[in-house]
This record gives sequence, C-alpha cells and structure tokens, in this order.
Amino acid sequence: MILLASIIKTFKTAFLDQYQRKLLPSHRKALNAMARCRNDQADLMQASCTGCDHSSYLPHSCGHRACPHCQHHESQQWLERQLQKRVPAEYFLITFTLPAEFRPLAWSHQRIVYAALIQCAWDTLKSFSENDPQLRGIPGAIAVLHTHARNLDHHPHVHIVMPAAAIDTRQRLWRCKTHKAKKAYLFNHKALAKVFRAKLLAQLTLKGLTLPAQYPERWVVDCKSVGEGDKALVYLGRYLYRGVLPEKDIIACENGQVTYRYRESQSGEWRYKTLPGAEFLWRLLQHILPKHFRRARNFGFLHPNSKRLIQVIQLLFKIDPNLWLAIPQKRPAVRCPCCHEEMKFTRFRMPRMDYRRGQLLSDKGVCID
Repeated sequence: MILLASIIKTFKTAFLDQYQRKLLPSHRKALNAMARCRNDQADLMQASCTGCDHSSYLPHSCGHRACPHCQHHESQQWLERQLQKRVPAEYFLITFTLPAEFRPLAWSHQRIVYAALIQCAWDTLKSFSENDPQLRGIPGAIAVLHTHARNLDHHPHVHIVMPAAAIDTRQRLWRCKTHKAKKAYLFNHKALAKVFRAKLLAQLTLKGLTLPAQYPERWVVDCKSVGEGDKALVYLGRYLYRGVLPEKDIIACENGQVTYRYRESQSGEWRYKTLPGAEFLWRLLQHILPKHFRRARNFGFLHPNSKRLIQVIQLLFKIDPNLWLAIPQKRPAVRCPCCHEEMKFTRFRMPRMDYRRGQLLSDKGVCID
C-alpha cells in the first residue's frame, strides 16, 4: 500500500510551487500534519508495559480529520451515536446538490456557502414536514456535507438521512408517514428542488454574495428510501473523519504521476485516473474544510439536546437501540514484545530523539529499551 505521507514527501515542493496562491491556512496545516503522520518526522509517545519494565517509543499519528490514517475510532463512535438514536420509521436519504455554476462562489466563500447549503437543506425538509398532511410536525435529520465527487472533483452537496416521522410539539404526538404503493415515498424531489433553490438563493443574497450571471432553472435533489438507515449512515461516516480517498485506492506512484481508483456512481464499476503528483495533492487538499467548520450536523428531534425525547420514544415503542449496534470496538492495544502484556502510554509529544543515547531514532521511528 502506498502511503499518502510518502506522496506528500515526494511532491511537496512541486505542489507548493504550482499552487502557492490557491492555498489557505487550513490546507497548509493539513499538508504539514499528514506529511508527519506516523513516520520518522513525527513526535514520539512512550509506551510502558504493565507486566514488565519494558518500554517503547512510538511515532504519533497526526490526528487530522482529513488523514486516511487517523480518526478511525472517532468515525466508529459517531456511527454508534447515530445508531443509538434509531426510531420506528422508514429512513430516507435526501441529497441536495449545488449546481456547477455556484462552485467558484462556494470555493471563494466556503464557510458562508457551505453553512447556507446545510441550513437551507434542513429548512426545506422542515417546511415540507410541517405542511405534510400525515406528518404535521418537526422532523429529525442527520446532515453531512460532502465537497467531492467520486473522482475527487469539487462537487459540493449535502446528504441528509431522515426518518419519515415527525413530532407535534403542541399536541405531543408522534406521527409516521405511511404509503399504500409498493415503493416508499416521502416528498416529491422536484418540489424539494424548487423550494431549496429559492431558499438558498435568498440566503446567499442576504449574505451579500454576488450570484453567478447564469445558473440553471431546475436544480437536482434526490430522495430515496434506505430502509432502516444503517447502511446510509455507514456510507456517510466513511468520509466523515478519514479524508476523501482511502490509501488502498492509491494504485501507483511512479514517473512523477499518481494513479488512483474510484467507483463510478452509475455503473458501480472501478475507474482509474492518473494525474501529476502535484495535481493529485491539490485534488485531495481542496476538500479540506475551514477551521472548526462542522461537516456533520443533527437537526430536529435527532439533535443532541433531544436525547431524553428519543429515549421516551424508544421506550414507548419498546425499541432496544443496542440491537443495531455491533460490539463496541476499543482502540487496538499495543502489546509488549517481551511478555505480550498490554502496554500503556505514559508520555506524549516527545521530541524525536533517544534520550538514553542522545541519538536520533531510526527511520522506523521505534526504539525499544
């Protein structure tokens, strides 16, 4: 497997020379962090054995949310939190896509446009739910912003996982949407697109942004049933913390070019793309979000402030949320090479040097006393 850190080390100089003017502080921070992730440039942490006096020095992971090496445990925890909020209703995956004409505007004003994209998508679903004759209440939703297409192009869109249910806060009623046809139905996707378009245009204008001279009259919103919703949540959690491209999909790095693969959305077949190393790094880094920007947000009765409400609903319908949860996964333990007991980390962020000998550590970044 080709490591992203090795690609950064190879093409970093060429990348900075070519894309110097496009880089934001968040891009530089991510580039420097991922270049040092678990290699000979990283700081060290000391692990001490609980069964003997053996200790080891291991390289730190960078912990950046765009690094394919890191945040696997955090991604699993996010998924478990969402599954614990399961309610007795059919789930739908609704995708709101920003037209291509707005992508330059989104790139120039990322924090404003991305936040408006998420909020307007939720406002649209909320208004439809309140006006729906079967629901007539406030829904719940899990929204995740994606800025990439499968081939790593800039393609902002919002995925929302939403149960076909709502809460009437005035009458304290729980309502679910039923359908007589074989195919599940929530809302008309064309009607959703019209309302979403109007809300987003009004919000961008209110923020003082200049809209494109031309943009399509019809926008794209997709709404489909996903059953119990667990598979849709797994899909969203896959790109939440670990970057937009797994390292296993980096096929080759040779002759100044990088080849990676992606699965085509329509046919499901693998496609391969070869780019110069500097351009490949830019394809990855352009999806780094601004500092402290929240990619995933919960709304309605799925908001974190509604934990007690969810517990009441699950109690009334006799639902055990733990049935959908796998066995909680702990962080992989580090075992002692001498006695195979579990080792505990005692010191962190240590300078990369062997304190006993006063010499630099080997390229592997591990020193065993």
